[in-house]
Amino acid sequence: MVRVKRIYEAPAEDDGTRVLVDRLWPRGVRKQAAALDWWATEVAPSTALRRAFAHHGERFEAFAEAYRRELEGNRALEELRRLAAKGTLTLLYAARDEEHNHARVLEALIRD
Repeated sequence: MVRVKRIYEAPAEDDGTRVLVDRLWPRGVRKQAAALDWWATEVAPSTALRRAFAHHGERFEAFAEAYRRELEGNRALEELRRLAAKGTLTLLYAARDEEHNHARVLEALIRD
């Protein structure tokens, strides 16, 4: 099972394995309070792709397509799939937009 959650939400017992999938550490979050099992920077979008998207919803489809291409052959993505097959996996992200963000793309890739 795969869940997607903002890192600013409190950790929950049913989160399972908690993985931050952002390249940059989220502002205002203490590392201990995040209760992470893994900070998977390897699956975060490249800086160039992240800046091109700039969290504009109308650019999301193009961003998602480019991001999927970036993730082809990514070993960390394969590890996320293995973790999801073992139990609950919660992907954590910092973006404000809960629909148009890279964690949603990752969620779909892991489930496929």
